[in-house]
Amino acid sequence: MAAGRTEPTLDLERTREIFAASEDFTIGLEEEFAIVDPHSLELVHRFEELFESCREDPRLAASVAGELIDTEIEIRSGRAATFAEARSLQVEHRARLFERAESLGIGLAAMGTHPWASYLDQRIIETEHYRRLREELRWVAQRNNTWSLHVHVGIRDADRAIAVCDRLREVLPPLLALSANSPFLDGHDTGLASVRTEIFTRTFPRCGVHEPFRDWRTYADFIGLLTRTGAIVEATQLWWSVRPHHSFGTVELRICDAQTSGGDSFNLAALITACIAQSALDYDEGRLSGPLGHREIEENLWRAIRWGLDGTQIDFAAGEVITTRAAIERLLAWTAPARGQLGLEFELPEENGTQRMRAALEEGTPLADVYRAAVDETRRTYAPDLVAG
Repeated sequence: MAAGRTEPTLDLERTREIFAASEDFTIGLEEEFAIVDPHSLELVHRFEELFESCREDPRLAASVAGELIDTEIEIRSGRAATFAEARSLQVEHRARLFERAESLGIGLAAMGTHPWASYLDQRIIETEHYRRLREELRWVAQRNNTWSLHVHVGIRDADRAIAVCDRLREVLPPLLALSANSPFLDGHDTGLASVRTEIFTRTFPRCGVHEPFRDWRTYADFIGLLTRTGAIVEATQLWWSVRPHHSFGTVELRICDAQTSGGDSFNLAALITACIAQSALDYDEGRLSGPLGHREIEENLWRAIRWGLDGTQIDFAAGEVITTRAAIERLLAWTAPARGQLGLEFELPEENGTQRMRAALEEGTPLADVYRAAVDETRRTYAPDLVAG
């Protein structure tokens, strides 16, 4: 970066203007997939090949992206006025991505981790951005062979966006528990519901759950300090599990594991959207509760990482333990106004991905076959027309 110049996403006055002009409750979905050999199920270093193929499709070119490692590809809905529109766009983009992958003999898998792939075999994408991350993060970047689901929701006004991020911190653990879909790593059952979260949020800097900022000025002062001291050179180096997105004027929630079922991914994204929108509605009505402390959220986050839907959460206001399923049911009750206003449908599943895969493993299904079933389900549910054809 030239001396005296500020990278656009770190121009905080400009970012504030972007939030001032943002349109409430627009939606953007981002889904990440592992790139695998469809026969051996090993990760394959074919991002560049698949990416270039996707760029030949004018209706797909702007919707695919790389994410650090060359065994991963991301598909984006783009900005949509409603969740229904975002879903429709993503259905089309999924179909086109999977068609391109299949034409190249590439498989795609949606899980939080690969059950046995070694991070030592990972290669970082050759771009200036990712080369810089490789040099800065070293082992941390190398270790991060994980896949997730991100949801963006437009929030007007920067102070309001910060208040929404602060409120969402305490809903991150139950959302993670619901999404948990990464029990396996290094060829073993880790005993965790989401080992992806343990890898990513515990190793990356400026990751996990941030302290509450309370207003835009406090947030901007901190980001300005990080910029002046050379800690960050662009806003994408803020990897918190919920964050204000400087370029889009959205609140982005990024705590959840990638979902093996395309239907589960949409279902989860609808609930995430409702949580973000309800936080904004509560702010408008003066009903936004004060943010929980970091230590309380970390306690519930660990419970979500370890036990997922099989576990419990602490209700710190009442000083009691509740089941994680009860905590999610409370989210449903709380978000009912937003879901009604935005036409969001959510169905609480009986099991998450971790529970289903662990049950298959405990019944004697070999780990490789459990993963093969997941790859097959990814293809069947993310690109049903391709399968039917």
